[in-house]
Amino acid sequence: MPTIPATDPCLDWVGAISLETTADWTKPWRIPYRDRDLYSSGADDLDDRAAMASGVQLRFDTNAKELQISCEPLPLNGCFDLCIDGKSTITASYSAGDTTLRFADLPAGDKTVEIWLSQAMPVAIRHIETPAGFDITKTEKSRLKWVTYGSSITHCRTAGSPTKTWPSIVARARDFELTSLGFGGQCHADPLIARLIRDLSAEFISVKIGINIYIQASLGPRTFRPAILGTIATIRDGHPETPLVVCSPIWSHDRETTPNATGMTLVQMRDEVEEAVRSYQKRSDENIYYLDGLKLFDASLAEYLPDNLHPNDRGNEIIAENFLREVFAIEGVDPG
Repeated sequence: MPTIPATDPCLDWVGAISLETTADWTKPWRIPYRDRDLYSSGADDLDDRAAMASGVQLRFDTNAKELQISCEPLPLNGCFDLCIDGKSTITASYSAGDTTLRFADLPAGDKTVEIWLSQAMPVAIRHIETPAGFDITKTEKSRLKWVTYGSSITHCRTAGSPTKTWPSIVARARDFELTSLGFGGQCHADPLIARLIRDLSAEFISVKIGINIYIQASLGPRTFRPAILGTIATIRDGHPETPLVVCSPIWSHDRETTPNATGMTLVQMRDEVEEAVRSYQKRSDENIYYLDGLKLFDASLAEYLPDNLHPNDRGNEIIAENFLREVFAIEGVDPG
């Protein structure tokens, strides 16, 4: 079978910020991996989450009816999804330690293929194999770019497959090219993440900030709103007119009115995020929008929050459905 190395220019690494490459494999990162010490302070920190491939896809055109993906040993049980022309999906599951995944019975003829890598672990790809006589070529299709930033609720590590995260559902529904900066436990309005977003190409940007700050008490009443304001200001340095949606926390069991170690509640955080957005709207920013997290997921949906924090697959679908309705219908955001 012909072999296409992971470094071949015909392969687009959609959603990757940087690529770590050796003689044998290529691994996507969601931060600049050579500068990861600037983003992280220790083990199990932001760089650990940024090495996980949430939202990352390998995109290319092919006429092959079968594809085989060769990887470094995969650390956990999981799966990849393969999307054809942005619609139909084939899932290939694997066990910890496996090094190959096979997608068979693809439709005949030319098609654009997106292989969504596992959102829950680092993935290092060696190469892709096709049957003899079939080709892989670079796709010429272009899409509007969406960058979204958030916590584990955006990272969606526990989603049933890579295309069942709520950002991937939204991206596929709107035909967006997704860059997901969802970092489980690590969304703290980090200045370097704001700078990263500032410098990325984007036609639409969304940020959802609050729950990690509440749980870890990393910012308090004096610093929370300034951190939101600073995040917005930094993003606006590079994207002065790009539609920007700033979302407050979704509903979270017993955190709504219970003060954390700094004395903040989620109710208070929603007010602070809304006031931060209003400050920019008063300064003639016509393309910034506040989205109340309760419009995405409120107390009536508690059954879809099995650990009282993270939505299950149906919960992710509901967030995606509500995001699509609230942002693009009611708010009138037009990334075009």
